[in-house]
Amino acid sequence: MFDLRYHVASLAAVFLALVIGILVGVGISDPVDNAKTGLLEREVASLQKQLDQQVQQTGTVAREQDAARSFINQTYPALVRNRLRGKHVAVVYVGSPNGPIPSAVNRTLINAGGQQLRLRVIKVPVDAQQIDKMVAAHPDVGHFTGPGRLEALGRALGAELALGGDTPLWKVFTDALVEQQAGGTKDPADGVIIVRTAKPQQDGTSRFLQGLYSGLGSAGVPAVGVEASDSRPSAVPIYRQAGLSSVDDIDTPAGRLSLALLLAGAPSGQYGLKQSADDFLPALQGIAPSGG
Repeated sequence: MFDLRYHVASLAAVFLALVIGILVGVGISDPVDNAKTGLLEREVASLQKQLDQQVQQTGTVAREQDAARSFINQTYPALVRNRLRGKHVAVVYVGSPNGPIPSAVNRTLINAGGQQLRLRVIKVPVDAQQIDKMVAAHPDVGHFTGPGRLEALGRALGAELALGGDTPLWKVFTDALVEQQAGGTKDPADGVIIVRTAKPQQDGTSRFLQGLYSGLGSAGVPAVGVEASDSRPSAVPIYRQAGLSSVDDIDTPAGRLSLALLLAGAPSGQYGLKQSADDFLPALQGIAPSGG
């Protein structure tokens, strides 16, 4: 996402480099080429004018952004009301639910009139040897072998979790993979929220999670990865790679509105305040509240 502040910083750096170039050039020239110096001085003056204009525009943009945030904060209750009326949403945590995100997710569902259909908290890292033994002991659930077995298993589990039904894989692997759970498995989800609270994982666990995210996003319902505006490192690149939408400022009213809009059917994409975002908010146009 384009940010005018970075353009101003780049322009300032160019300006500084040009000034240094003039000083060095003047210092080593003998005699000084007055025509060339005059040309450089005019370039400096032109660049200084552009820099001044960009700084002024940056101040205007900052005020506009502050006004937009203030507007969303004040109108959030009305904008989000009934967006998810009648929607049943599955919530998946990778790592223990902690920090401000669980509260923000719950507030979004409550404010928008949605309901949590089921909750699954995935414990990481995954014990690959234990998983392989369980696969060998239950050949009826599928053949997950070879280098890509963990990613394939994760993808199948993700699809099962979103689609519901008999979920034979979750019946086998819940004890090995789930730290906490709530809600049944039968009903299909109308949307999925994914939250990574654990640190980035490596090796087999990383491949399993990539498959899980992809599977959650393959069920034909909105699937959104969320994080707080101060989350570091960001999980947005991972969500994007898996084909998920994302909200990187779920701890703000704008972030909660973005999540509600995405779950209600707004165009998929990356939204929020970070440089990885495509835009601040999904488009409101065409995404009408379900009622009220």
